[in-house]
Formats: sequence, C-alpha cells, structure tokens
Amino acid sequence: MIIIVGYTPTPQGEAALDHGIAEARHHGDDLLVVNVSASSDPHDDTFATDTELVDLEHRLSAEGVGFQVRQLVRGHDAAEEILALEKDQHVRGIVIGVRRRTPVGKLLLGSTSQRILLDADSPVIAVKAEH
Repeated sequence: MIIIVGYTPTPQGEAALDHGIAEARHHGDDLLVVNVSASSDPHDDTFATDTELVDLEHRLSAEGVGFQVRQLVRGHDAAEEILALEKDQHVRGIVIGVRRRTPVGKLLLGSTSQRILLDADSPVIAVKAEH
C-alpha cells in the first residue's frame, strides 16, 4: 500500500512529510510524495524548485522508506490531482499539512484541504506545522 503526502516546500509541507514518513515506517508502506502547482512560477510557494526536489529525494532515501516523488504542473488544483491519484493507487491514507487561519479564513478554508478531507475515500491525516 502507499501513503500519499501532499507536499509543498513550506512548514506545513514539511510537517506532512514528517508524519507521512512516520506512517510509512509504522505500516511498512511506500510514500507517494506529490507536489502540485498550477504553474511552474518559482514565486508560487507551493512550487518545489529542482533543488528542493533533489533535497527531498535525498532526505527520503536517507529515511529508508520506499518512495516516489511526482511534481504535477498541469493547471489542476492540488485537491483534484491528489484525489485522482488516490483513485488510481492502493492507498492506505493521505497526509496533508494545514496552516492556522483567522476566523474569516476558516470560513473560506478552502478549498484544497477541505476538498481532500471531504472527498477522499481513504483516511486523511491533517497535520499542523509547529511554530
């Protein structure tokens, strides 16, 4: 089985990755680490640069878990891409990072996290980054 990790080069993405690694070790699963961006603009904080992807692969290799890293830049949003991957794989669960939001932001919790939490068929673990 695999565990899908929604990864961004942010504290939230690192928290999701840390938890995904722990889950993979606990269950003996592989990771499918997915970085999704609507565009390849380096100013987009969800887009992992080539250097960040190499660092990510080195880290995963050192952790000793089986993994694949996919960067998807196809104009689709992260929720759509992750949910589509879930349908195509034998998935134990999905791990995503979330950030603290203001009360107004919570009403708009938009989007990506909410769609994955509500629409995934597999269990979803949402983790917050430490401050």
